[in-house]
Amino acid sequence: MRRLAQVWLALALVALAAAALPAAAQNPSGPQVRSDTGKSDWERALQERDFKEVEVKLPAPPKAAKLIEFFPSAASSFRFFVDADSLSVGADGVVRYTLVARSSSGHDNVTYEGMRCKASSVRVYAYSNAGVWSPAQGDWKPIEARSVQRWHNELRSRYFCPVGVPIHGAAEGLNALRRGGHPHASGSSNPQRF
Repeated sequence: MRRLAQVWLALALVALAAAALPAAAQNPSGPQVRSDTGKSDWERALQERDFKEVEVKLPAPPKAAKLIEFFPSAASSFRFFVDADSLSVGADGVVRYTLVARSSSGHDNVTYEGMRCKASSVRVYAYSNAGVWSPAQGDWKPIEARSVQRWHNELRSRYFCPVGVPIHGAAEGLNALRRGGHPHASGSSNPQRF
């Protein structure tokens, strides 16, 4: 009789485990595999820990004719531009660009920055004053969700990091800026690059 009870208990445990498998597969708190990279959260965390940045060379100062405007938020009185000649994607996966933030009085704040899509972080390499770069001493900082001061959020989500991965090259980012956003940024099902 005791043996029969053990068999029934074992069968009940197997049935419960089998019933829990579909729920466990949908559990967002467990390790997930993202379709964009095919890597688990653990593999991506390891990759981030081992991140090595390439040597960064400052670009030429931006020229007015090469600035492409983007609109981050109505909450800001500033106008924002990316210098087309400075946009690049490094071998380290960092999207680098010159950002111009123009005040309503016409004063330009110019920075050369890098964005790590997978880490959702940004770094300022240098500031420009009258066309002369001054190196910045900043480290990588997380891009925080904000209702104001959202230019980094917009660059990441709409232009340079569609579905959380970096654009393939400068041409792809420039096309996204000129068109007002990347087609994959809004969850588009069109797999073609543009």
